[in-house]
Amino acid sequence: MKPEVRRIAGALGAEILGVDLTQLSSETVAAIRRAFLEHQVIFFHDQPLTPAQFMGFARHMGRPIEYPFVKGIEGFPEIIEVKKLEHERQNFGGIWHSDTTYLEEPPMGSMLLAREVPPYGGDTEFASQYLAYETLSAGMQRLLEGLTAVNASAKADVTRTREDRVKEKGGGGRVYAAEHRVVRTHPETGRKALYVNIAHTVRFSGMTEEESAPLLAFLFRHQVKPEFTCRFKWRAGSLAFWDNRCTQHNPVNDYHGHRRVMHRITLAGDRPR
Repeated sequence: MKPEVRRIAGALGAEILGVDLTQLSSETVAAIRRAFLEHQVIFFHDQPLTPAQFMGFARHMGRPIEYPFVKGIEGFPEIIEVKKLEHERQNFGGIWHSDTTYLEEPPMGSMLLAREVPPYGGDTEFASQYLAYETLSAGMQRLLEGLTAVNASAKADVTRTREDRVKEKGGGGRVYAAEHRVVRTHPETGRKALYVNIAHTVRFSGMTEEESAPLLAFLFRHQVKPEFTCRFKWRAGSLAFWDNRCTQHNPVNDYHGHRRVMHRITLAGDRPR
């Protein structure tokens, strides 16, 4: 059966219906890949995948890699557990961001599979960075295309897990930093996307943080305008796959007192150009 692609918002995002991710033909894999590139983030429901099945789907879409700060689950080093427990107030990645832009080769994409979801809340928002770039004035586009930015993991305390914070208190934390173009060209679609984010971008290259702050503050506000976004409501067995090269995401932290447990796979990318 041919997958049905159903858009969920004007800016980005589509649900893929009529697919069993454990039984994929080459034609279905190609259709999923086309939907991913067109809609920037795609969603599936009712996919209670085992870790091995989750890895199998990920390998159809890219090359799974280990996440720099978090150890994987037993037997699957590329699958990390993302969880917030009943007594915790801080969630993982609880700010608008593009994943690990402080790496020299940031990931192509990420997959998140819901294992346990709260009775309400815990949605994830996504924002199109194609639209964030394309809606800027021609003058601002020209200015930004000449800039690079410094991205650092040291800025990202709010996006880390409880294990990271414990480890760093013991002095074992490593700081990553990388410089990337402020406007990157998607290597597969050829479209330009804004590539700074409030969680990791510290300053523009060749400028101080103070000099960079006013323009960065404008960009951080601009790039997550409601009209650039979609919002996804999870249920157990839901899976999201987003393109890290042209989106940002924000897990909404509105379910205190309840558990939320997810499994995540990161897919290798290349150096932004």
